[in-house]
Amino acid sequence: MKVQNNDFSQGSMPRNMLQLAIPMTLAQLINVLYNVVDRMYIGHIPETGMISLTGLGVTFPLIMIVSAFTNLFGQGGAPLCSIARGEGDIDRAERIMGNSFTLLLISGVVLSILGLLLKRPLLYMFGASDATFPYANDYITVYLIGSIFVMIGLGMNYYINSQGFARVGMSTVLLGAIANIILDPIFIFLFDMGVRGAALATILSQALSALWVLRFLCSSRAILRLRLKNMRLEAPIVKRITGLGLSGFTMSCTNSLVQIACNASLQQFGGDLYVGIMTVINSVREIISMPISGVTSGAQPVLGYNYGAGKGRRVKEGIRFMTIVCVGYSLFVWALVMLFPSLFIRIFNQDPQMLAIGQSSMRLYYMGFFLMSMQFIGQSTFVALGKSKQAVFFSLFRKVVLVVPLVLILPHLFGLGVNGVFLSEPISDLLGGGACFVTMMLTVWPRLHDTKPTAQS
Repeated sequence: MKVQNNDFSQGSMPRNMLQLAIPMTLAQLINVLYNVVDRMYIGHIPETGMISLTGLGVTFPLIMIVSAFTNLFGQGGAPLCSIARGEGDIDRAERIMGNSFTLLLISGVVLSILGLLLKRPLLYMFGASDATFPYANDYITVYLIGSIFVMIGLGMNYYINSQGFARVGMSTVLLGAIANIILDPIFIFLFDMGVRGAALATILSQALSALWVLRFLCSSRAILRLRLKNMRLEAPIVKRITGLGLSGFTMSCTNSLVQIACNASLQQFGGDLYVGIMTVINSVREIISMPISGVTSGAQPVLGYNYGAGKGRRVKEGIRFMTIVCVGYSLFVWALVMLFPSLFIRIFNQDPQMLAIGQSSMRLYYMGFFLMSMQFIGQSTFVALGKSKQAVFFSLFRKVVLVVPLVLILPHLFGLGVNGVFLSEPISDLLGGGACFVTMMLTVWPRLHDTKPTAQS
């Protein structure tokens, strides 16, 4: 059998990036369907749709914590694999992947146990009310029991994509998404399981994806194979994985923190209706930001490989192409949301009150969306080149330094109330995204030359 080499140092950089980015974008869009399809069905449950959707919304911080550890050990190790493969060190690349798998297993078990023990106080802290808690509890209980499948399926899929098998990576999430779309209405409506049925459909679908990933990575088709001997944890490798993974981990944790702050403020100033509106806004954001995430994720293995191979000029070419595509797309989708907000809201719920109030809230929240791509571009470049400190700093800066204080302070100023919560996002897009991109251009760009990198920070 002929083994695919995937040498990213040859050929057109845009072509190499698009060959990964297009399938990865489709894969991430499909992956969003795991949760978004749940919300679409739940939001249209007769009589209880809006309150069920709001209950699901308060589980987001816990789900983001699971994603945080998936990013820490999955997304953190994949760029290191790309760099090691670019340097020709296949043995080290496989040890990185094996260590990542072990870390995902351990953290998945620990998170499930802790989440089930602490779910009640956590859900109330995250914005649940007595009316929404039963729905939130039903969903998160089932989800936490099967979270290990989520972590293995998503976390190890990064290693398929980092080897250049983007179509196989897309098949991973396509398999699960199709299963989820089929199982959701069966469990929610036919078996009358409501939100528990939605969670069960998601977990069973993720289990199928996890089996698919492991089957491929253990097969002869993979360039880097998952081997038992490489699963023994090595302190230097664990340190590098967690160091680089801190960027994605911090982004997910801070997203969780932001969601907690938003739900708490919205519950205080507006009640369950506004928590439900934020659930819809976040769901729309997941969908429309996926192409940006797909392009930047697809760029990372190519940028990392060329950086490891000492091809600085090609890295520059890749950054330039990534910037043009992401900024152009974000301007287009920003215009759609600002002009037709009701179309996006109706996907999840058609309650007249939610439609009337949600349109103005959505316009406030998305005012600076076209600037968000700057954060993705700068962040992905730092991660791809192994510069974990910079990536972590800008994750913290945008969410912890900017968004959370704004969410907590603005509602109390000038009578803004709930509008202050929604305004915090465009302000952080401008300040945080701009700072990340400009810093990357001033510090990384001038140092990219055709020579082997001497150090990675």
